[in-house]
Amino acid sequence: MSLLARPAVAVLAAKTMQRMTELADRRSGGRGSAAASHARFPEFPRIVRELMIPTSVAPARATVYLPSTEEPAPPVHVNFHGGGYVMTLTELDDPLCRLLAAETGAVVINVDYVVAPQHPFPAPPRQAYEVVRWVAEHGAEHGWDGSRLTVGGQSAGGGLAAAVARQALEEGGPSIALQVLHYPPLDLVTHANDKHAAVDKPALRPWMADVFDTSYVPDARRRTDRLVSPAHPSDTADLTGIAPALVITAEFDLLKREGERYADRLRMDGALVEHHDVRGADHGYDTSDDEKARKTYALIARHVRQAVRV
Repeated sequence: MSLLARPAVAVLAAKTMQRMTELADRRSGGRGSAAASHARFPEFPRIVRELMIPTSVAPARATVYLPSTEEPAPPVHVNFHGGGYVMTLTELDDPLCRLLAAETGAVVINVDYVVAPQHPFPAPPRQAYEVVRWVAEHGAEHGWDGSRLTVGGQSAGGGLAAAVARQALEEGGPSIALQVLHYPPLDLVTHANDKHAAVDKPALRPWMADVFDTSYVPDARRRTDRLVSPAHPSDTADLTGIAPALVITAEFDLLKREGERYADRLRMDGALVEHHDVRGADHGYDTSDDEKARKTYALIARHVRQAVRV
């Protein structure tokens, strides 16, 4: 076991990463990463409002991206950001949310969910599910059609989207027309040292996984939970009836194999819409490679449109 895989050390490292990010944001007057994200894809307008969504875990702040459409009750897409279940990186998904709102005509809700180590498992997936359930039930009050609902996320957010779809299957709703899993972590049982990337130095390093995984699920025995590791062989439940899925992996990503395994599992249960592998890309590629990001985001938008069309 590496030092960073020890819970006390992982928590210290995670909190240090959080503080460094907050300090950098304060030094920039809040104009750092947010401003850079807002400047990307300028052809897609940023029409937003803030919303607080009640859950049993804690209220979840969300940014609601409004489409420039005359449709009285457009569909709704709920997005969960990445960050290893530790970092609050909602603004990184601003370009994606703006593009989806413009290209699909859907309201896009970008969720600022609770993170570890302050809120370890099972708090984040439970809160994420309750957020989606609330969105489905309160559309008439806020201007969207909760019966035409999709969910998705990047990295850890993709893991949460998968967990939301699983809870919706087990708890009888809400009905989700599509789950978008974008380079998600879906097997926290297998140690990162035993995962193999197609390049010598992938963007996601084993030491990072130690910090993230241990902060999120300190008790390694709980990492077999189906809301944490649905791609691990220990999860053998029948997923027939789970929300249709678009699974997107990146060629050089340390997490590619578990994404492929989960795509294969969903295919066998009749739930895979498409598995798309982004060639020449690594984990988090879309935060810096505009060309590849545009292509992938357009793919996501196409699937979202198809899933919620009446």
